[in-house]
Formats: sequence, structure tokens, C-alpha cells
Amino acid sequence: MDNSIITVNKLTRKFGDFIAVDSITFDVKQGEIFGFLGANGAGKTTAMRILCGLLTPSSGNASVCGFNVVTQSEQIKLNIGYMSQKFSLFDDLSVWDNITFYAGIYKMSRKEIKAAGDSLLSKLELSQYKNRLVGSLPLGWKQKLAFATAIIHKPRLVFLDEPTGGVDPITRRAFWDMLYTAASDGITVFVTTHYLDEAEYCDRISIMAKGKIGGIGTPAELKQQFNASSIYDVILALARGNES
Repeated sequence: MDNSIITVNKLTRKFGDFIAVDSITFDVKQGEIFGFLGANGAGKTTAMRILCGLLTPSSGNASVCGFNVVTQSEQIKLNIGYMSQKFSLFDDLSVWDNITFYAGIYKMSRKEIKAAGDSLLSKLELSQYKNRLVGSLPLGWKQKLAFATAIIHKPRLVFLDEPTGGVDPITRRAFWDMLYTAASDGITVFVTTHYLDEAEYCDRISIMAKGKIGGIGTPAELKQQFNASSIYDVILALARGNES
């Protein structure tokens, strides 16, 4: 039985004559942490926007949580969570207002919001800061709150777009502990990152280059395939291959 939560087949997106995503094919299994790597301009953000139901592909097809990215984009949005590099929070709203705002977007009832919000605050040890403006929180707290808010509705899948940008190494490691917990609870994690050490934390990774997938597999498989000692060396090998 296929347990893929994301299935992508020959997905392409063009902007005029420019091909941002060039006939990519891959899948993501339920419950795994899937890393989506690539340099700026490689096409990973465009691909992620398509999978989130925010952008229509030029050709090819893809399904997310069993829904078609073209014809069922609204259903996709209700079944996923999303966190951006900027943490997606409103600095001029309180912690509780941010929680209720995002939970409302996911169509949770007031009763569900109250229960889930109180549980979230307790788990993050933020209950006493419930009415504090998010803008006054330390960066690490903002990051944890943003992730917890992104999964407050218990989605099957969460997309994280460079969520640890600008965060110190200790806080980054603590954040990844949260990702492991989410994955163990059955939430599939799809994450883009520029930190290559984080790629080693993923179950599998895909590396995009010039709109195409240059390599996909576990970190160990990719290092063996490219005869490399690190993911950095794998990316270098792919870059050299594209230049030749």
C-alpha cells in the first residue's frame, strides 16, 4: 500500500520563457522528515508554493494529502500547516491573539481553540506570557510559538520554509527536537534549509539545481552516490556537473 502524502509527477512551472521548475518527480512518505535543498533560484520555493496550493503548475501533476494541487487547492490549505522564515507571526498582536487568529484560519471552533491554545501555551511554558506582544519575545520563543501555531490544528503535513534562518545553533537544535516530536506524532515535515548540517537530520533529502532534482535519497545514500564525505560536497558535485 502506498503511504505517500505528497506525489509529484513531471511537475513544471514556467514564467514566460524561464523554467523555474523543470519536470520534477518525487514523493514524500507519511511521517518522514523530508529536506528540500537548493541554492537561491534553484526552484525550491516555487515548487513549495505549488504544493501548498498557492501557485498553479504549467504542466505535470501533483497531489498533497490526497488532493490535487490544481483542482483542490483549498482542501490542501486546510490539511497542511505552514511556517516561513519570518515565523509568520504578528509582532503587534499578543501571543494569545496570534494563536486564535491562525487557529481560526484553520476553521477550528472556539472550544477547540481554547483547549488547543491552553495546551500549546502549557507545553511551551508560555502561559504566563499569554497577553504579551509577540514582538517583545526572544527570537527562540517566537520560533517555537510559530511552529506550534502552524500545527495547532493537527495537520497531516507541515511545510517549513527556511524556518531557522538567523537563529543561533543551540536554538536551531532545540527547534529540530520539536520537529522530531511532531514526526513521531505522525506529522510529515517538509523543510527547506540553507544549513547543510540540518540536512543530516532529515530522513531523506532532495537537492534541486536549476529547476531540476539533481539527487534524492537519504543523506548516506547521496554521499555514497556522489562519493562525498558531506552534503556540502554533494551539492558541490552537482554544481560542477551543471557547469560542465
